[in-house]
Amino acid sequence: MKILKASGERAEFQESRVAASLRRAGAKEHVIVDILNTLRKELYEDISTKEIYKRAYYLLKKQDGLTASRYKLKKAIYELGPTGFPFEKFIAAVFEHSGYKVEVGNLMQGICVKHEVDVLAMKENRKLFIECKFHGDQAKKCDVKIPLYINSRFIDLKTFQLKTTVNTGIQHEGWVVTNSRFTEDAITYGRCAGLKLLGWDYPEGSSLKERIDSLGLYPITVSNLLSGREKQFLLSRDVVLCRQLVQDNFFLDKLEIGNERKHLILNEIEKLIVPLIH
Repeated sequence: MKILKASGERAEFQESRVAASLRRAGAKEHVIVDILNTLRKELYEDISTKEIYKRAYYLLKKQDGLTASRYKLKKAIYELGPTGFPFEKFIAAVFEHSGYKVEVGNLMQGICVKHEVDVLAMKENRKLFIECKFHGDQAKKCDVKIPLYINSRFIDLKTFQLKTTVNTGIQHEGWVVTNSRFTEDAITYGRCAGLKLLGWDYPEGSSLKERIDSLGLYPITVSNLLSGREKQFLLSRDVVLCRQLVQDNFFLDKLEIGNERKHLILNEIEKLIVPLIH
């Protein structure tokens, strides 16, 4: 059976990919079998991957709401938009919880001009200049023009750093981080230029999704119990991570959420922040 991908391409439906995505979210094997059995009866020619995901999510939510929250991680990242700034804060948190000291939105001097650096991350002898590229459209990929442009900015910044500071053995790295995928040309250029790329599923073994799962750093937008309005309120207060809401749960009082529902929300959030071990 042919399905329609977000890019508009037609491809063979692979049941194993649906099973793998459910398994990564922590779904139990008998739940996965049940969902696949139901999906087989509902699929039709040229069904979109988005519709398959929505149906799988709905079926999973009926059996295991917590795992369903993890399963909707990709959609939850897109819900951090539209400005992209919550995504920058989110990426800063990912690196901070990986042992880096981070700064967000720094204006830094290059050898030619000044540049705003989305996230500056430092650990030991490494200094990372991170540019975040947030896409609200799941079909949109980071093509080669983006790393080309970002690498030119990084070279300008790095040249200034090397010229104006004493040689301390600091290793300067340029990074591009996106919530979408990279084209093959973008990946090829990144490898050739020494520019680090971090995307939803790239690089294998250390992708954005894998880092989030391993650290338990889920955005508040994964919650099944918070409404869209409540999520936007929290994001506007710079509460981006589930674990922030556990610490700053007084924001739920500001939203006039009753004690019973507040308890349910915090119980869900506290379980979500436990890192997944595959």
